[in-house]
Amino acid sequence: MKDVTHQRFYLVREDVLTEAMQKTLEAKHLLQSGKVSSIWDAVKEVDLSRSAFYKYRDAVFPFHSIVQERILTVFLQLEDREGALARLLQLVAESSINILTIHQTIPIQGRASVTLSLDVTEMTKQLDDFINELKRLDFVESAEVISSGAL
Repeated sequence: MKDVTHQRFYLVREDVLTEAMQKTLEAKHLLQSGKVSSIWDAVKEVDLSRSAFYKYRDAVFPFHSIVQERILTVFLQLEDREGALARLLQLVAESSINILTIHQTIPIQGRASVTLSLDVTEMTKQLDDFINELKRLDFVESAEVISSGAL
C-alpha cells in the first residue's frame, strides 16, 4: 500500500482524464445524489466495470469537493447596460452564494470590469454550471475564476 502522506496531487481538466476516470466521477455523482442506491447500479448506469470504479473511486474527485475555504474570486467583463450589475447579483443570490466583496471599474468605451469575491459554501450548483450561467448572461463578455481559497 502506498504512503498517502507523500503523494502529489494535480488539478487537471476533465477532457484529459481517461474515459474510466470520467465514468467513475459520473458514478460517484449518481451515488451521492441518491439517483442510484448501489455501486452496482451506478456502474451499470454509466457503463463502467466495478473493478475500474474501485480503482479510481479514491483517486479522482470533482474540483468543488476538495475546495477547503470555499472562497472564490471571479473576474467579469460586462457591457455597460442599465441593470446589468443587478441581474448579475440576482443570479449570484439565486445560487445561494454570499458576496464578500464587489469591485467595479468605471465603464470605459461601454465596458466595465467587475471582480467578485464569493463565499460558495452554500452554493446550490456545480461551480462550472454557475460560471457557464454567468457567461450566458447577454451582457457578460467573459467570466473567469481567478482564484480560489483552495489553490
